[in-house]
Amino acid sequence: MEMTTTEDYGFSADYPFFTEDNEFAAPCSLNKVWHFTQIYAPVVYVLVFILALVGNTLVLCVVRRYRRSRHSPCSFSLTDTFLLHLAVSDLLLAMILPFFAVQWTHEWVFGVGVCKVAGALFSLNIYCGVLFLACISFDRYLAIVHAVQTGWRRNTCLAQMACAVIWVCCLGLSAVDIQFRTVVRLPGNDRSVCLIDYSTGNSEKWQLAMQLLNLILGFGLPLLVMLYCYIRIFRSLCSTSSRRQKRRSLRLIITLVTVFLVCWAPYNALKMTDSLLRLGLITQSCSLNHVLDIGIVVTESLGLSHCAFNPLLYGFVGVKFRRELAQMCKALLGCVGLPKWTQSQGPSRRTTGSFSSVDSENTSYFSVMA
Repeated sequence: MEMTTTEDYGFSADYPFFTEDNEFAAPCSLNKVWHFTQIYAPVVYVLVFILALVGNTLVLCVVRRYRRSRHSPCSFSLTDTFLLHLAVSDLLLAMILPFFAVQWTHEWVFGVGVCKVAGALFSLNIYCGVLFLACISFDRYLAIVHAVQTGWRRNTCLAQMACAVIWVCCLGLSAVDIQFRTVVRLPGNDRSVCLIDYSTGNSEKWQLAMQLLNLILGFGLPLLVMLYCYIRIFRSLCSTSSRRQKRRSLRLIITLVTVFLVCWAPYNALKMTDSLLRLGLITQSCSLNHVLDIGIVVTESLGLSHCAFNPLLYGFVGVKFRRELAQMCKALLGCVGLPKWTQSQGPSRRTTGSFSSVDSENTSYFSVMA
């Protein structure tokens, strides 16, 4: 059996489990990697699935309740619209994970068609998720740094058009999974897995091109947009906000960027190493292949956990979001035994503006942290 860290073996286009057509690869055993993945991956995927399902479902329920409480759905801001699409994207991504938890527990048993659809949905929502995060930071940048007029920013049609463009572009990128993803048997342990197979045609060029594209669109570009926007936002707040607001804004900005980096930087660093390996700039060895195999399994699961963190970072920090959530919970519980003062807050929340920010549409989104 031959092995290199340049082919995927899992549900994304990035797992490097094996290849059968690389004449330069040394024969390496996959047993240790498989045993580790069989124990580690199902537990992590199920945990991420549960947390992301609960968090993003709450976001969608609060968004729905908020829109129904308004006289017009057009009261949504751009950030609220991006937050809605981000929650949908993260929820769809989470729904794919149980399929691959089953795969690592046993093997892929769902057929080639489901394999292609699941892989395409995975790629689609990875791209969409990070691009919606970049859109949220850019919208906050326009609102705070340039104080763009509220009326323009509340143009729901404009926001929906931007989201539609993102979905369509990412759908085109995910077509690679439809074309190349299939079910194959791992050499050595005779288990079926769902993977992208570049074994036909210009496999090296396809692999390197997709890894470069993933690095740029899935990490580099969103990170640059977030860093630029949040740095400009904080500089703007330093000249207009109180010291307490500055501290809270800085904490939130650091949290947003740090979580994004911790979740996705290790994975992309390993993929960059894998690309250098394919280009022959790094000498292949079984020990390096083993490290990359294990490392990519662990770091990609860390990246997937971002879909569980997003509701906490981009939804629950908002004052109005928490109020809407509290009102929804009270409605579900029938307001039984609640103190009167908790029910008196209802009318005060019926103000204009984004429910994911503070009361004024042009007030800092980053001043809502307690």
